[in-house]
Amino acid sequence: MNAMTKTAVVFCAVLMLPAAIQAAGAPMQEGLWEISSTMSMPGMPYKIPPTKVTHCYTKEDLKDSQKTIPKQEGDCKVTDMKTSGNKVSWKMVCTGKSPGKGEGEIDYKGSTAYEGSMKMETQGMVMTSKYKAKRIGVCK
Repeated sequence: MNAMTKTAVVFCAVLMLPAAIQAAGAPMQEGLWEISSTMSMPGMPYKIPPTKVTHCYTKEDLKDSQKTIPKQEGDCKVTDMKTSGNKVSWKMVCTGKSPGKGEGEIDYKGSTAYEGSMKMETQGMVMTSKYKAKRIGVCK
């Protein structure tokens, strides 16, 4: 798996987080969100640059977690979701060209921000992502 593919897997996983969060009933406010992430992978000869994306989540999106999952290769399913206070944790299983498994956790900072991490294992490699997200306004 090349670096671009690895980054795409993590990027898709990060975008899936709101779906996982909403499925657990966590308080996420509709609007435009900015999601920043960093990824590390032991054995990589170079550091993968941080990413920052924005995504608009409508009230309708937040009612149906399937609408917050981007189209991607393979199929990832969130399993074993647990909520404890302002924290949500889950496990994930992916099939397709890059099958793997992972687990993650989110810590809500109110309804307009969260921090978390996720660890994915795919094709014998382990990728760890850390992310921060905040609502930055209304959707345009």
